[in-house]
Amino acid sequence: MTTPLPEDTSLTPPPGCPAHGLAARGLAADGLRRLYGPEAEADPMGLYEKLRAEHGEVAPVLLHGDLPAWLVLGHAANLTVMRTPSRFSRDSRRWTAFQEGLVTADSPLMPVIAWQPLCVFADGEEHRRLRGAVTDGLNRFDRRGIRRFVTRFTDLLVQEFGPTGRAELVAQFAEHLPMLVMTQVIGMPEEYGPRLVAAARDLMKGTETAIASNDYVVETLRRTIERKRVTPGSDFVSWLMQHEAGLTDDEVLEHVRVVLLAANETTVNLIADTLKLVLTDVRFRAHLSGGHMTLSDALDQVLWDAVPMSLVAGRWATGDTELGGQQIKAGDMLLLGLAAGNVDPAIRPDLSKPLYGNRSHLAFGGGPHECPGQDIGRAIAESGIDILLTRLPDLHLAVPEEELSWSSAWLSRHLVDLPVQFTPRAEPEEEPAVAAPTATLPPAPPAPPAPPAPPIGATAPRHRRSWWNALLGRFRR
Repeated sequence: MTTPLPEDTSLTPPPGCPAHGLAARGLAADGLRRLYGPEAEADPMGLYEKLRAEHGEVAPVLLHGDLPAWLVLGHAANLTVMRTPSRFSRDSRRWTAFQEGLVTADSPLMPVIAWQPLCVFADGEEHRRLRGAVTDGLNRFDRRGIRRFVTRFTDLLVQEFGPTGRAELVAQFAEHLPMLVMTQVIGMPEEYGPRLVAAARDLMKGTETAIASNDYVVETLRRTIERKRVTPGSDFVSWLMQHEAGLTDDEVLEHVRVVLLAANETTVNLIADTLKLVLTDVRFRAHLSGGHMTLSDALDQVLWDAVPMSLVAGRWATGDTELGGQQIKAGDMLLLGLAAGNVDPAIRPDLSKPLYGNRSHLAFGGGPHECPGQDIGRAIAESGIDILLTRLPDLHLAVPEEELSWSSAWLSRHLVDLPVQFTPRAEPEEEPAVAAPTATLPPAPPAPPAPPAPPIGATAPRHRRSWWNALLGRFRR
């Protein structure tokens, strides 16, 4: 069960909480930079560099609700935090702000840092048990098997927009391919894919229908587990259920949901940013088409320069310690600054120098909590882009590069759209055959309601924070 939050939601920092500790060290809360709001959203990398110049490898910052934390900016300092769980735990219940009642129940931090019985919040033996099952299951997939899935779904997506000679590759390609492939990895029926794509996108964007979308994802996974109990297969759900770690059905469901949503969000960004690089950097495209570099090299460069997740929250100090010249108190939160660490001048004094083939970036983390699905994510992105460029060899940007735009939040930065043009591709004479569902397949749960469309010309509405709390209640079932 999740540890309940204290009722006191006062933001006055009492003795012992991180804000009080920072103030005692001459760092008044009202003088700290915020990782949310206009400055952070307009230019997150610029903000990181200001913090680096002011504080060095580790900087004090404010999160939503003006809650203090430490942002780790240095490459080496990030690796230290990742690799020493004895000093920096993943158990968010250690956070002094929780213990002092400073976090409101509807805080937008909650979906990311509220403790749940998952391997991502566990340390020690419990982490090894849960993480071992997840890693063993994902490692049973090979790149050739993943590529078969990617080829099939890339072809289906290209068939949709190929005859028009135009496409928007974020909404029509990048946001669809990872989830469609992951349904096959998990062992879901193919026809579940499109609705899961819509539900996952809706859930991650925090719309008014996000709770219904999460319910759809959970119910779909629950039905899949029921089916696999009767007819197991060569898929992630079946392997988790059969693993010697002895996961309960709830543990299987929650870990599959985390893998599904995390793999989708990060791989969408990786595909979009790599396509943007290929389409806008003339030298890069020439090296790629000339055989002087590979798509794998391209992915490495993107994972250095455009990390799918800019920040990872968090780690919590198990005791008083020192990091990057800063005195960290027990219970302080640390944020892993992956994007900032990747441009640390200590390891990249010249950012213009390419890093093809260099995989010492921080994009997938490190230590015991390193991303277990990184090989699958890379395989989906690399194969999907390769097949797309093969099917549409004259693909080119339909607008000037300076018209491309991004949306930023405290954890990541997303390319909004990527409009392209190409020679229209004739529709195939026959549609690829779709495997018929087995007789034991239960019907798909009802699809979540579509998010309401804003009026033409209207700006996106600000969504109420209260939906986070309701959504968390469903996460904790």
